Amino acid sequence: MRIINGPVQDGTAGKAGSRFSGIAYPYLTMVATDGVTINTVNFTPGARTYWHDHENGQILQVLAGRGLIQTADDDAPRVLNAGDTVWCPPGERHWHGAAADSFMTHTAISLGATHWAGPVDDADYNEIAELRKE
Repeated sequence: MRIINGPVQDGTAGKAGSRFSGIAYPYLTMVATDGVTINTVNFTPGARTYWHDHENGQILQVLAGRGLIQTADDDAPRVLNAGDTVWCPPGERHWHGAAADSFMTHTAISLGATHWAGPVDDADYNEIAELRKE
């Protein structure tokens, strides 16, 4: 038997260059190959990515917990549950993360470059998170 230990996860809160609001624990699942990056992220309640899009799209597989995802064209975020899979088309600006009252873990398969924008406003997130508790 061989066990390959994962990296130590010390979180993203307050770190320079972080693209998360709140405390998230991202780790590289597979080294980027041919423009494909695979990450797994553990989000604490309320943690979320900044707004971003992907050159050739992104696939999200929710592994545990409950989360939220929103595109720039959506009026409100949509709820994600364990087992859900999401396809974000190329260039579609979006964010994703944990619901305010739940942890959430997902694997993200990002195709091509990721273009980062600003954070999701805390006041906006808190308002919509309350509305989306289901």
